[in-house]
Amino acid sequence: MDKIEKQLYTATVNVEGGRDGKAVSSDNKLNVDLRYPKELGGNGEGTNPEQLFAAGFAACFEGAMGTVLRMKKIKADGISIVSNVTLGKDTNDGFVLAVKLDITLKGLERSVAQEIVDEAHKVCPYAKATRGNIEVISNVVG
Repeated sequence: MDKIEKQLYTATVNVEGGRDGKAVSSDNKLNVDLRYPKELGGNGEGTNPEQLFAAGFAACFEGAMGTVLRMKKIKADGISIVSNVTLGKDTNDGFVLAVKLDITLKGLERSVAQEIVDEAHKVCPYAKATRGNIEVISNVVG
């Protein structure tokens, strides 16, 4: 962890069984059954890594937008993100992810909302981690 100058928090999750197993955090606040989605031949009766990634990315990105709003002293009436994470294959038959965030910043003009989203991409650790690695589309919808 050479790039982290000051550690703020570490999440620890034990996963056993992979996509057909269980994920439990060290504080037991996350305790989910993992299952393949029906689209990949599973029974769909648990959550899957793509859903967890979609939730984590959206929550982190919304937090980054809140940080940018506070720094710029701009007040929004609310933020909503619909996070889509797609698992697919590339031309080499390898697995890849893509993310599409449909973002609503209530009470702001579209141009201001787009500015906040653009700045949040510079702040959000998930956005930084995925930059240049997977396709991430941010769609300001309101």
